[in-house]
Amino acid sequence: MLETGAALMKNFWYLAVPGKGLARGRTLARQLMGEPVLLGRTSDGAVFALRDICPHRGIPLHHGTFDGREVTCCYHGWKFAPDGRCTEIPSIAPGQDFSCDRIKAKSYPCREVQGNIWVYFADSSGGPETLPDVPRMPGMGERAPQVAISMDFPCDADQAAFGLMDPTHAAFVHTSWWWKKQATKLRAKEKHFEPAPLGWRMVRHKLPAEHRVYKILGNNVTTEIVYALPGLRIEHIQGDRHSAVGLTAITPLNDHETEVHQCLYWTIGWLAPLKPLARHLSRVFLGQDRDVVVKQQEGLAYSPTLMLIDDADTQAKWYYRLKREWRKAAEEKRPFENPVKAKTLRWRS
Repeated sequence: MLETGAALMKNFWYLAVPGKGLARGRTLARQLMGEPVLLGRTSDGAVFALRDICPHRGIPLHHGTFDGREVTCCYHGWKFAPDGRCTEIPSIAPGQDFSCDRIKAKSYPCREVQGNIWVYFADSSGGPETLPDVPRMPGMGERAPQVAISMDFPCDADQAAFGLMDPTHAAFVHTSWWWKKQATKLRAKEKHFEPAPLGWRMVRHKLPAEHRVYKILGNNVTTEIVYALPGLRIEHIQGDRHSAVGLTAITPLNDHETEVHQCLYWTIGWLAPLKPLARHLSRVFLGQDRDVVVKQQEGLAYSPTLMLIDDADTQAKWYYRLKREWRKAAEEKRPFENPVKAKTLRWRS
Protein backbone atom coordinates (compact mmCIF):
# COMPACT_ATOMS: atom_id res chain seq x y z
CA MET A 1 0.00 0.00 0.00
CA LEU A 2 1.15 3.52 -0.80
CA GLU A 3 1.19 6.22 1.86
CA THR A 4 -0.42 9.55 1.03
CA GLY A 5 0.15 13.02 2.40
CA ALA A 6 3.84 13.92 2.49
CA ALA A 7 5.18 15.30 5.76
CA LEU A 8 7.69 18.10 5.22
CA MET A 9 11.13 16.85 6.23
CA LYS A 10 13.22 19.17 8.38
CA ASN A 11 16.96 19.24 9.20
CA PHE A 12 17.96 19.22 5.54
CA TRP A 13 19.38 21.63 2.98
CA TYR A 14 16.92 22.51 0.20
CA LEU A 15 17.77 24.10 -3.13
CA ALA A 16 16.03 27.49 -3.02
CA VAL A 17 17.01 29.10 -6.31
CA PRO A 18 19.79 28.95 -8.91
CA GLY A 19 22.46 31.49 -8.02
CA LYS A 20 22.04 33.35 -11.30
CA GLY A 21 18.45 34.10 -10.27
CA LEU A 22 19.52 36.46 -7.48
CA ALA A 23 21.56 39.53 -8.44
CA ARG A 24 23.72 41.60 -6.09
CA GLY A 25 21.78 44.12 -4.08
CA ARG A 26 18.47 42.34 -4.71
CA THR A 27 16.04 40.24 -2.71
CA LEU A 28 13.57 37.55 -3.71
CA ALA A 29 10.46 36.54 -1.76
CA ARG A 30 9.63 32.83 -1.81
CA GLN A 31 7.51 30.32 0.04
CA LEU A 32 9.70 27.35 0.98
CA MET A 33 8.77 24.44 3.25
CA GLY A 34 5.52 26.25 4.08
CA GLU A 35 7.41 29.27 5.39
CA PRO A 36 7.74 32.80 3.95
CA VAL A 37 11.40 33.34 3.12
CA LEU A 38 13.20 36.44 1.88
CA LEU A 39 16.34 35.50 -0.03
CA GLY A 40 18.93 38.21 -0.60
CA ARG A 41 22.38 38.92 -1.98
CA THR A 42 24.43 41.74 -0.48
CA SER A 43 26.44 44.20 -2.53
CA ASP A 44 29.59 42.12 -1.92
CA GLY A 45 27.88 38.94 -3.18
CA ALA A 46 27.05 37.12 0.07
CA VAL A 47 23.67 35.36 0.18
CA PHE A 48 21.25 35.28 3.12
CA ALA A 49 17.75 34.13 4.01
CA LEU A 50 15.34 35.74 6.49
CA ARG A 51 11.81 34.91 7.53
CA ASP A 52 9.80 37.27 5.37
CA ILE A 53 7.90 38.80 8.28
CA CYS A 54 8.86 41.87 10.29
CA PRO A 55 8.92 40.94 14.01
CA HIS A 56 7.38 44.34 14.86
CA ARG A 57 3.91 44.26 13.26
CA GLY A 58 4.06 41.25 10.95
CA ILE A 59 4.23 42.90 7.55
CA PRO A 60 6.29 40.98 4.97
CA LEU A 61 9.77 42.43 4.64
CA HIS A 62 9.73 42.07 0.85
CA HIS A 63 7.40 45.09 0.70
CA GLY A 64 10.29 47.18 2.02
CA THR A 65 13.63 48.11 0.46
CA PHE A 66 17.14 46.67 0.37
CA ASP A 67 20.22 48.83 -0.19
CA GLY A 68 22.66 45.94 -0.53
CA ARG A 69 23.47 45.99 3.19
CA GLU A 70 20.21 46.16 5.17
CA VAL A 71 16.53 45.39 4.67
CA THR A 72 14.20 48.23 5.64
CA CYS A 73 10.58 47.52 6.58
CA CYS A 74 8.08 49.65 4.69
CA TYR A 75 5.77 50.07 7.73
CA HIS A 76 7.89 51.78 10.38
CA GLY A 77 11.36 51.82 8.85
CA TRP A 78 12.92 49.15 11.06
CA LYS A 79 16.18 47.93 9.54
CA PHE A 80 17.62 44.42 9.60
CA ALA A 81 21.09 43.10 8.79
CA PRO A 82 21.49 39.93 6.68
CA ASP A 83 21.82 37.86 9.88
CA GLY A 84 18.44 39.17 11.09
CA ARG A 85 19.74 41.64 13.69
CA CYS A 86 17.68 44.81 14.00
CA THR A 87 20.07 47.71 13.40
CA GLU A 88 17.74 50.71 13.60
CA ILE A 89 14.29 51.69 14.93
CA PRO A 90 13.56 55.24 13.76
CA SER A 91 10.82 55.85 16.36
CA ILE A 92 13.18 55.55 19.34
CA ALA A 93 13.70 58.99 20.83
CA PRO A 94 17.10 60.24 22.04
CA GLY A 95 17.87 59.10 25.58
CA GLN A 96 15.44 56.17 25.57
CA ASP A 97 16.98 53.05 27.06
CA PHE A 98 16.30 50.52 24.31
CA SER A 99 18.78 48.35 22.43
CA CYS A 100 17.81 47.45 18.86
CA ASP A 101 20.17 44.52 18.59
CA ARG A 102 18.14 42.45 21.05
CA ILE A 103 15.47 42.19 18.33
CA LYS A 104 15.96 39.74 15.47
CA ALA A 105 14.10 38.62 12.42
CA LYS A 106 14.42 34.85 12.09
CA SER A 107 17.29 33.85 9.80
CA TYR A 108 18.01 30.57 8.07
CA PRO A 109 21.41 29.07 7.25
CA CYS A 110 22.03 29.92 3.61
CA ARG A 111 24.91 28.86 1.33
CA GLU A 112 25.78 29.24 -2.32
CA VAL A 113 27.54 26.13 -3.62
CA GLN A 114 28.39 25.29 -7.23
CA GLY A 115 26.05 27.96 -8.56
CA ASN A 116 22.99 27.09 -6.47
CA ILE A 117 21.60 28.74 -3.33
CA TRP A 118 20.61 26.30 -0.57
CA VAL A 119 18.63 27.02 2.62
CA TYR A 120 18.63 24.83 5.73
CA PHE A 121 15.35 24.23 7.54
CA ALA A 122 15.64 22.94 11.11
CA ASP A 123 12.90 21.29 13.15
CA SER A 124 11.42 22.72 16.34
CA SER A 125 14.42 21.50 18.34
CA GLY A 126 16.67 23.82 16.36
CA GLY A 127 18.36 21.05 14.44
CA PRO A 128 21.82 19.55 14.96
CA GLU A 129 24.61 21.57 16.54
CA THR A 130 26.77 21.05 13.44
CA LEU A 131 25.06 21.45 10.09
CA PRO A 132 25.64 18.78 7.44
CA ASP A 133 27.50 19.69 4.27
CA VAL A 134 25.58 21.18 1.38
CA PRO A 135 25.15 18.60 -1.42
CA ARG A 136 27.96 18.86 -3.98
CA MET A 137 28.25 17.54 -7.53
CA PRO A 138 31.23 15.17 -7.94
CA GLY A 139 34.07 16.22 -10.21
CA MET A 140 32.69 19.71 -10.89
CA GLY A 141 34.90 21.77 -8.58
CA GLU A 142 33.24 25.15 -8.09
CA ARG A 143 31.54 25.19 -11.49
CA ALA A 144 28.01 26.54 -11.71
CA PRO A 145 25.52 24.52 -13.74
CA GLN A 146 25.57 25.21 -17.46
CA VAL A 147 21.82 24.67 -17.48
CA ALA A 148 19.45 25.30 -14.55
CA ILE A 149 15.66 25.22 -14.77
CA SER A 150 12.94 25.15 -12.13
CA MET A 151 9.30 24.16 -12.44
CA ASP A 152 6.38 24.16 -9.99
CA PHE A 153 4.52 20.85 -9.63
CA PRO A 154 0.97 20.94 -8.17
CA CYS A 155 1.58 17.97 -5.87
CA ASP A 156 3.17 17.05 -2.58
CA ALA A 157 6.89 16.32 -2.31
CA ASP A 158 6.44 12.53 -2.33
CA GLN A 159 4.60 12.46 -5.65
CA ALA A 160 7.25 14.73 -7.17
CA ALA A 161 10.05 12.58 -5.77
CA PHE A 162 8.64 9.40 -7.27
CA GLY A 163 9.51 10.72 -10.71
CA LEU A 164 13.18 10.68 -9.74
CA MET A 165 13.19 6.97 -8.95
CA ASP A 166 10.53 5.59 -11.30
CA PRO A 167 12.36 3.53 -13.95
CA THR A 168 9.35 2.48 -16.03
CA HIS A 169 7.40 5.65 -16.85
CA ALA A 170 9.80 7.06 -19.44
CA ALA A 171 8.52 4.94 -22.33
CA PHE A 172 5.00 6.27 -21.77
CA VAL A 173 5.58 9.83 -20.53
CA HIS A 174 8.77 11.02 -22.25
CA THR A 175 7.59 10.66 -25.83
CA SER A 176 8.25 13.24 -28.55
CA TRP A 177 8.51 13.21 -32.35
CA TRP A 178 12.27 13.51 -31.98
CA TRP A 179 12.65 11.02 -29.11
CA LYS A 180 10.17 8.17 -28.63
CA LYS A 181 6.86 8.53 -30.42
CA GLN A 182 5.20 5.77 -28.43
CA ALA A 183 5.90 3.02 -25.90
CA THR A 184 7.28 0.26 -28.11
CA LYS A 185 10.05 -2.29 -27.87
CA LEU A 186 10.25 -2.42 -24.10
CA ARG A 187 13.52 -4.02 -23.05
CA ALA A 188 14.42 -6.01 -19.99
CA LYS A 189 16.66 -4.09 -17.57
CA GLU A 190 18.75 -5.31 -14.66
CA LYS A 191 20.51 -2.88 -12.33
CA HIS A 192 22.45 -3.37 -9.12
CA PHE A 193 21.81 -1.11 -6.13
CA GLU A 194 23.56 -0.54 -2.81
CA PRO A 195 23.10 1.73 0.24
CA ALA A 196 24.48 5.28 0.10
CA PRO A 197 24.43 8.07 2.71
CA LEU A 198 20.76 8.93 3.38
CA GLY A 199 19.69 6.85 0.40
CA TRP A 200 20.91 4.40 -2.21
CA ARG A 201 22.86 4.29 -5.45
CA MET A 202 22.56 2.49 -8.74
CA VAL A 203 26.02 0.93 -8.91
CA ARG A 204 28.33 2.44 -11.52
CA HIS A 205 28.06 0.58 -14.80
CA LYS A 206 29.06 0.99 -18.42
CA LEU A 207 26.62 2.74 -20.70
CA PRO A 208 25.29 0.71 -23.65
CA ALA A 209 26.94 1.27 -27.03
CA GLU A 210 23.75 2.79 -28.49
CA HIS A 211 24.14 5.81 -26.20
CA ARG A 212 26.49 7.35 -28.74
CA VAL A 213 26.00 10.93 -27.58
CA TYR A 214 28.08 10.15 -24.49
CA LYS A 215 31.12 9.41 -26.66
CA ILE A 216 31.95 13.11 -26.36
CA LEU A 217 33.04 12.26 -22.80
CA GLY A 218 35.64 9.84 -24.17
CA ASN A 219 35.93 6.08 -23.98
CA ASN A 220 34.77 3.68 -21.26
CA VAL A 221 31.84 5.91 -20.31
CA THR A 222 30.17 4.81 -17.07
CA THR A 223 27.37 6.16 -14.94
CA GLU A 224 26.08 5.94 -11.40
CA ILE A 225 22.92 7.45 -9.94
CA VAL A 226 22.55 8.40 -6.28
CA TYR A 227 19.17 9.01 -4.64
CA ALA A 228 19.12 10.64 -1.21
CA LEU A 229 16.79 12.29 1.26
CA PRO A 230 15.09 14.69 1.28
CA GLY A 231 14.63 14.45 -2.51
CA LEU A 232 17.86 14.43 -4.51
CA ARG A 233 18.87 12.54 -7.62
CA ILE A 234 22.49 12.95 -8.75
CA GLU A 235 23.65 11.19 -11.91
CA HIS A 236 27.41 11.21 -12.52
CA ILE A 237 28.51 10.20 -16.03
CA GLN A 238 32.27 9.72 -16.39
CA GLY A 239 34.43 9.13 -19.45
CA ASP A 240 38.20 9.00 -19.75
CA ARG A 241 38.31 12.65 -20.93
CA HIS A 242 35.30 14.46 -19.50
CA SER A 243 32.38 14.07 -17.12
CA ALA A 244 28.83 15.34 -16.71
CA VAL A 245 26.45 15.53 -13.77
CA GLY A 246 22.69 15.87 -13.68
CA LEU A 247 21.09 17.12 -10.46
CA THR A 248 17.38 16.98 -9.77
CA ALA A 249 16.34 18.48 -6.43
CA ILE A 250 12.87 18.49 -4.85
CA THR A 251 11.95 21.54 -2.74
CA PRO A 252 8.48 21.59 -1.10
CA LEU A 253 6.83 24.99 -1.26
CA ASN A 254 4.05 23.81 1.04
CA ASP A 255 2.04 20.62 1.68
CA HIS A 256 0.52 20.62 -1.80
CA GLU A 257 3.05 22.33 -4.09
CA THR A 258 6.61 21.38 -4.92
CA GLU A 259 9.35 23.02 -6.95
CA VAL A 260 11.55 20.71 -8.98
CA HIS A 261 15.01 21.98 -9.91
CA GLN A 262 17.04 20.42 -12.69
CA CYS A 263 20.70 21.35 -13.19
CA LEU A 264 23.19 20.08 -15.76
CA TYR A 265 26.95 20.32 -15.27
CA TRP A 266 29.72 19.29 -17.67
CA THR A 267 33.46 19.78 -18.11
CA ILE A 268 33.47 20.22 -21.92
CA GLY A 269 34.10 23.87 -22.66
CA TRP A 270 33.22 23.75 -26.36
CA LEU A 271 29.66 22.62 -25.56
CA ALA A 272 28.74 26.14 -24.38
CA PRO A 273 26.92 27.04 -27.65
CA LEU A 274 24.60 24.07 -27.07
CA LYS A 275 23.29 25.39 -23.74
CA PRO A 276 20.07 26.82 -25.25
CA LEU A 277 19.28 23.44 -26.83
CA ALA A 278 20.08 21.58 -23.60
CA ARG A 279 17.88 24.02 -21.67
CA HIS A 280 15.00 23.48 -24.11
CA LEU A 281 15.25 19.70 -23.96
CA SER A 282 15.45 19.75 -20.17
CA ARG A 283 12.35 21.91 -19.99
CA VAL A 284 10.50 19.55 -22.35
CA PHE A 285 11.41 16.47 -20.29
CA LEU A 286 10.58 18.10 -16.96
CA GLY A 287 7.38 19.51 -18.44
CA GLN A 288 6.29 16.02 -19.46
CA ASP A 289 6.75 14.87 -15.86
CA ARG A 290 4.71 17.85 -14.68
CA ASP A 291 1.93 17.21 -17.19
CA VAL A 292 1.40 13.65 -15.99
CA VAL A 293 1.41 14.79 -12.35
CA VAL A 294 -1.31 17.34 -13.17
CA LYS A 295 -3.42 14.54 -14.67
CA GLN A 296 -2.67 12.33 -11.66
CA GLN A 297 -4.15 14.91 -9.28
CA GLU A 298 -7.59 14.34 -10.81
CA GLY A 299 -7.55 10.78 -9.45
CA LEU A 300 -5.75 11.50 -6.18
CA ALA A 301 -8.47 14.02 -5.30
CA TYR A 302 -10.67 11.00 -4.45
CA SER A 303 -8.08 9.49 -2.04
CA PRO A 304 -7.89 6.15 -3.85
CA THR A 305 -6.09 3.10 -2.50
CA LEU A 306 -2.71 2.92 -4.23
CA MET A 307 -0.06 0.21 -4.47
CA LEU A 308 3.63 -0.38 -5.19
CA ILE A 309 4.99 -3.49 -6.88
CA ASP A 310 8.34 -5.26 -7.01
CA ASP A 311 10.78 -4.61 -8.68
CA ALA A 312 9.70 -1.57 -10.64
CA ASP A 313 8.54 0.32 -7.53
CA THR A 314 11.10 -1.01 -5.04
CA GLN A 315 12.95 2.31 -5.03
CA ALA A 316 9.77 4.11 -4.00
CA LYS A 317 9.43 1.60 -1.16
CA TRP A 318 12.99 2.38 -0.11
CA TYR A 319 12.15 6.08 -0.12
CA TYR A 320 9.27 5.51 2.31
CA ARG A 321 11.42 3.33 4.58
CA LEU A 322 14.10 6.01 4.65
CA LYS A 323 11.58 8.68 5.59
CA ARG A 324 10.10 6.54 8.36
CA GLU A 325 13.56 5.74 9.75
CA TRP A 326 14.55 9.42 9.61
CA ARG A 327 11.49 10.42 11.65
CA LYS A 328 11.89 7.52 14.09
CA ALA A 329 15.57 8.22 14.69
CA ALA A 330 14.75 11.86 15.43
CA GLU A 331 11.96 10.90 17.85
CA GLU A 332 14.19 8.41 19.65
CA LYS A 333 17.19 10.76 19.56
CA ARG A 334 19.50 8.18 18.03
CA PRO A 335 21.66 7.98 14.89
CA PHE A 336 19.92 7.33 11.58
CA GLU A 337 20.31 3.74 10.33
CA ASN A 338 19.93 3.23 6.59
CA PRO A 339 17.31 0.48 6.03
CA VAL A 340 18.27 -0.08 2.36
CA LYS A 341 20.11 -3.31 1.56
CA ALA A 342 22.07 -4.17 -1.58
CA LYS A 343 19.81 -5.68 -4.21
CA THR A 344 19.49 -6.37 -7.94
CA LEU A 345 16.26 -5.10 -9.49
CA ARG A 346 14.74 -6.13 -12.82
CA TRP A 347 12.03 -4.48 -14.93
CA ARG A 348 11.03 -3.72 -18.50
CA SER A 349 11.15 -0.22 -19.92
